[in-house]
Amino acid sequence: MRQLVIGLLFALLWASAAVATKFGIHAADPLILANVRFFLAGGGMLLYAYLIRKGQHALPKGKEWLYLTIFGCLNTTVYLGCFVIAMKTVSAGIGSLATATNPLFIMVISALWLKRPLKWYEIAGMLLGMAGVAMATWPLLQDSHATVGGIVILMLGMFSVSVATVYYARINFGLSSLVINGWQVFLGGLLFIPITALFANFETTHFNAQFWLSVGWLILPVSVVALQLWFYLVRKDAVRASLWLFLCPVFGFLYSWMLLDEPITWYTFAGTILVIGGLYLAQREKFRKQSTIPQNQ
Repeated sequence: MRQLVIGLLFALLWASAAVATKFGIHAADPLILANVRFFLAGGGMLLYAYLIRKGQHALPKGKEWLYLTIFGCLNTTVYLGCFVIAMKTVSAGIGSLATATNPLFIMVISALWLKRPLKWYEIAGMLLGMAGVAMATWPLLQDSHATVGGIVILMLGMFSVSVATVYYARINFGLSSLVINGWQVFLGGLLFIPITALFANFETTHFNAQFWLSVGWLILPVSVVALQLWFYLVRKDAVRASLWLFLCPVFGFLYSWMLLDEPITWYTFAGTILVIGGLYLAQREKFRKQSTIPQNQ
């Protein structure tokens, strides 16, 4: 029962990121919103690690700075930068649905990185997932709730975070997860400064209550609480934890319909089912292996 409650809470919070971003970009340029979030989130984690938990966390050294910079560029600068830019022209529901395709990208990139041939069900799962995104997006393109450019930027971000995940798994950091996360977000924010300075519209940005509520929600409930819940679920059972990702598109479309008045159609339901089916099919070997492991009583 405890894992059920934690899993539901994780999916509820994680799926809210797209809607919170939508609210934020109504008050500020998306580039400015992203940069403020990066610095507050990354800086907050580093202050906690090095001041409040003083002496318990080491500073990066040597090549770790390079590894963190590359990781931060892929995972924060490119991924979150693309996500927040895409939210300007893509519905929040599609943003949540695209996020759920992340495991499919990771599967393909990991196979290519390790030079492992993809199995038929992995390829089929990837194709189903992409078909689902296309199906759910189609009516929104016609109703001006999404643009082709926005979808391309969003998928570029999904590709980047997937590369970042595979890259992170191949690096042996001698640092705590708190320090790694803090530095990669902060360094990613530093790399994002030139983009913000050159292309952000400062005149239309208002640091009002809506802006700060959006930033606050993205940092605390999403980046802190939801991630901690995710780490807990992964520690308990990594394969079963991935099942909770299937709920994120469902909650994402529900939020976008209730809070942003975005349309939900049969295309939405069909596309979501295809994405969930693709995710399950692509990872069916993991689920089968898990089902053969005796459970502790």
